[in-house]
Amino acid sequence: MKPDPGLEPHDLEHARRHGVTEAEILRQLQLLRGARPSIRLDRPCTVGDGVHQIPDGEVAGLLEAQRDAAAAGRMTYFVPASGAASRMFKSLLAIRSRGVERRDQLGSGSDDAIAARFFDGVEKFAFAPALEAVLRPRSVGLAACVRSGDLSALLSAVLDPESLGLPELPKGLLPFHTYRDGSRTAFEEHLVEAHAIAAAADGATRLHLTVSSEHQARFEACLAEAGPGFEDRLGARYGVGFSTQKSSTDTIAVDGQGALFRDDAGALLFRPGGHGSLLSNLADLATDGADVVYVKNIDNVVHDDWRAEVVHWRRLLGGRLVELQKRLFAAVRAIDANAAGAVDAGADLLRTTLGIEVARSTERASDVRRLLDRPTRVCAMLRAEGDPGGGPFWVRASDDSVSAQIVETAQVDQTSSEQRAIQGRATHFSPADMVLGLRRHDDTPFDLHRHVDPEAVFIAEKSSGGRALRALEHPGLWNGGMSDWNTLFVEVPPSIFHPVKTLVDLLEPAHQPAPGLL
Repeated sequence: MKPDPGLEPHDLEHARRHGVTEAEILRQLQLLRGARPSIRLDRPCTVGDGVHQIPDGEVAGLLEAQRDAAAAGRMTYFVPASGAASRMFKSLLAIRSRGVERRDQLGSGSDDAIAARFFDGVEKFAFAPALEAVLRPRSVGLAACVRSGDLSALLSAVLDPESLGLPELPKGLLPFHTYRDGSRTAFEEHLVEAHAIAAAADGATRLHLTVSSEHQARFEACLAEAGPGFEDRLGARYGVGFSTQKSSTDTIAVDGQGALFRDDAGALLFRPGGHGSLLSNLADLATDGADVVYVKNIDNVVHDDWRAEVVHWRRLLGGRLVELQKRLFAAVRAIDANAAGAVDAGADLLRTTLGIEVARSTERASDVRRLLDRPTRVCAMLRAEGDPGGGPFWVRASDDSVSAQIVETAQVDQTSSEQRAIQGRATHFSPADMVLGLRRHDDTPFDLHRHVDPEAVFIAEKSSGGRALRALEHPGLWNGGMSDWNTLFVEVPPSIFHPVKTLVDLLEPAHQPAPGLL
């Protein structure tokens, strides 16, 4: 690439401190100044055509395969946990900014409805005892606030930094669930779930969380306080690691004229590169020995009373991954050993299991082997019922090959009526719940960065300092970041998907003790 005339020597020094090269800046500029990238949908993945259902007759075998792999110490939990809790409190902050002080002053808008649910259910939140402790010294208790309709006092106690300051917490450290012996944060629920699913025979349970640097010490303190109790109660031996998003994955932005966006001091603006940046953290895990890795968002956990089905289905997903790995590994070894019929058998495996057709050519053997010898993922899929999130589609590449991908709305050409129609026929969506195979048949790690579609970036309209900009994000972790993986979509029931996007989601049954058990 030719040097960009807008780049100055001090820009390159600034970029170097971020770990970003000049070539990478020029590559990002080319993407930002070009047409908005889009992909070409062929058709939705549906049951029997890209979305698999697990037959009853296979359940026992898959559970056994998962238990054996877990017992052998092959499993790790990977939890993106850098998200702040602030978005959960958006409606409450909006209500307070309007000056609403009492429950009976709430209207019919969406923010008002959420504030009403918060007020009416406030005593059911896991942080209610802490709320009581804040209110009591002010000569008003929680119950008294509820009786008098004093919404303002509750909002102040929950939102103000000098009180509970809950919006300032990372979502993973927000009290989620109530138990007889106290409450648990989302992070603590992942400790419990990971042990139930991924513990080795000796109780060793490995988790890795990506966190923001300003909150890592708080996560470590929570682990130090809660971990020993869970180890004693569950027979666990936790090995928990933390990492932050690397500055080398930060991205640049441009203004409306396509010029490099600079801050008020004239320096290049570097922004976090989106969840696709976490591929580097995942790659580090693979290099450090991680084999079978469960990926799940920090807020998608349930109360103990509702955990059994979650554990069951996540074990099934892991079993399906292990079983698929075994078949792929065997096919690669057979080709390497020049076994009779190995190439045709490998091609049949790709076609019947993963929907990948390999054309007959002089390069067929190498093509089949390359496609077999890739990172593998098994992704949960839920029936679409108006839920947000990316969906499973068959995507046609520039060479006319078709592969199964998770596609976000932002990746689809919305100017094309044909593409919108295909998108509208989607039957499933992705809850970002996956099991990954990060190691090869010879137990060496895959180079995950070799299996990314570098063109599948996201470009969003953002602002900084009141000025509009075009922001680039790396190919999404489970979208373009894994576009060249062997992918299997498995239908799961909605009972295992309970994300917490707003505060009042914590009042849903899956986040409350079962009736009569507390």
